[in-house]
Amino acid sequence: MNIHEFQAKDLLRRYGVPVPNGKVALTPQEAKAAAAELGGRCVVKAQIHAGGRGKAGGVKLAASPEEAESAAKEMLGKKLVTHQTGPEGREVRQVLVEQSVNIERELYLGMVLDRGKSRVAVIGSSEGGVEIEEVAAAHPEKILKALIDPAIGLQPFQCRGLAYALELPKEHVSKLVAMMQALYRAFDDCDCSIAEINPLILTREGGVMALDAKMNFDANALFRHQEILALRDINEEDPREVEASRHDLSYISLNGNIACMVNGAGLAMATMDIIKQYGGEPANFLDVGGGANEEKVATAFKILLADDRVRGVLINIFGGIMRCDVLAQGVVDAARDLNVSLPLVVRMQGTNVDQGKKILADSGLAIISAETMAEAAEKIVAAVRQF
Repeated sequence: MNIHEFQAKDLLRRYGVPVPNGKVALTPQEAKAAAAELGGRCVVKAQIHAGGRGKAGGVKLAASPEEAESAAKEMLGKKLVTHQTGPEGREVRQVLVEQSVNIERELYLGMVLDRGKSRVAVIGSSEGGVEIEEVAAAHPEKILKALIDPAIGLQPFQCRGLAYALELPKEHVSKLVAMMQALYRAFDDCDCSIAEINPLILTREGGVMALDAKMNFDANALFRHQEILALRDINEEDPREVEASRHDLSYISLNGNIACMVNGAGLAMATMDIIKQYGGEPANFLDVGGGANEEKVATAFKILLADDRVRGVLINIFGGIMRCDVLAQGVVDAARDLNVSLPLVVRMQGTNVDQGKKILADSGLAIISAETMAEAAEKIVAAVRQF
């Protein structure tokens, strides 16, 4: 789960990370009032769940409350298109009006789970204010990394090592060490998957500060963090993904035209791969899980067909915990209810597969059966091309 920059800064402030003073505004008039409270000179920042806002015009400097009002008026209610939003962009519903600060130097600081090492990694770079992926591609030598032992946490000597490697002035080292420790406490306590400060700045007055902040959370741990779950902004999410989450379905929208319904994340990834191998493009990742019932399958099917780009559906189920007859009945009910005319290929194996195939065969619907994954992928790609 993602949250907005202003929400991430509020969380980090509680853990002792220095952040600029700021207020959220929903209208240009509120932005003007906030700027006046901050002394006039400020920065107006669009609040959407995407990076690259500055390049897209979503970050504006203002020298007065009137300029802040004008900047907010330009942003609010408009679609902001960045390299992370896609061409459709994201509507700006709120802005962060923040105090202006004197920047001496910009750095990068982040923490992320290194799945290969099964450790949290703290990452630092002298190239702050730039997309870290760009830095890693162009200047990998400027990416500094240390792994954190979960038994003892982030150690001061690791923080000092990164600070010295970043060539910080001595008077800033202890401040950066304290910020790293605070960021790690926030990461660990809140069950983050990513905590990023970009840029982390050194101010001309001798301080360190998180000028921007991004935090993502492990959705599987949110039952422990109701206060964080309350920060979720469904306006920033795909409506189909929101609907899927309400029914405990794992759904992610993609850019293709062949919808996929699968049980099991590994099988779903393999299904998407084999569709691409046969020249097709998957429209989504959808894992209905092992314990799905007829109602859940029917709901999943409806979510798939809510995507206007879909021109065909591939259902690939291995019936272990989930029974093939349950899946088949759910598919038949949903197909009839929605008057489905798109090509539909079903490949089932496992528990009650014969009963499932009989339900499909007796349905009277134009369902294409397949025995193997390869056959299923080949058939759906061909059917979509002819549709």
